[in-house]
Amino acid sequence: MTTIYALWLRELKRYRRSPIQLIVSLGQPVLYLLVLGFGLGPVFQKAGNGSYLQFVAPGVIGMTVLFSSVFNGVGLLWDRQFGFLKETLVAPVARTHIMLGRILGGATISVIQGTLVMLVCIAAGFRPASWLQLPLAFFFMLCIAVVFGALGTAIGAVLKDMQGFQLIMNFLVMPIFFLSGALFPLTNLPAALAVLTSLDPLSYGIDGLRNALIAAVHFGFALDTVVLCVAASIFLALSTFCFSRIEI
Repeated sequence: MTTIYALWLRELKRYRRSPIQLIVSLGQPVLYLLVLGFGLGPVFQKAGNGSYLQFVAPGVIGMTVLFSSVFNGVGLLWDRQFGFLKETLVAPVARTHIMLGRILGGATISVIQGTLVMLVCIAAGFRPASWLQLPLAFFFMLCIAVVFGALGTAIGAVLKDMQGFQLIMNFLVMPIFFLSGALFPLTNLPAALAVLTSLDPLSYGIDGLRNALIAAVHFGFALDTVVLCVAASIFLALSTFCFSRIEI
């Protein structure tokens, strides 16, 4: 447990020393929020679906947590390239503890970034349906962060260099985001698209955030929670296996 806490603290210190990372992390979510939230707002409202800003804000928050957690996991490549990973792996501690410390540290950073984007959404005019449901929103942000932090760690443990990173972004992370329903409702979709969205773990995280923030739900709280917990277990097991096979 001491090793897990130490690595968790190390990830937080790394984030604190990089204020530029904070500014850059807000750029894309703010762009989605302002351009889509206000640009498509009139169309969404004319369709009888209410405010698009209210609808898209939970999706933008979930998107922030997704990208941040995956990037933190794939950051394992940087540690390998500059020798930090070797220094950690030669320590007399279990690799599982090292992996969990990294994932939990990255998840904490992702939740912090998601919280900052939530504040930006509120400044832009977004209002939660109930402020008392905010702890539930943080719970789903943490679930998303752990699920995709574990996935990012597994990817980072398998990749040998940064050349494959762009392929991972284009063919894995971006489809996960666009199929999650972060930008569009999951109701009345074509059958094939409905199946794909139901297979996407992020769909359940976004649905949980919408349930907590705007009282709109598609799958239901119980199913959202179960799927995210199962996905976290699968990806943690996968990352444990991949991390254990890293060669120093």
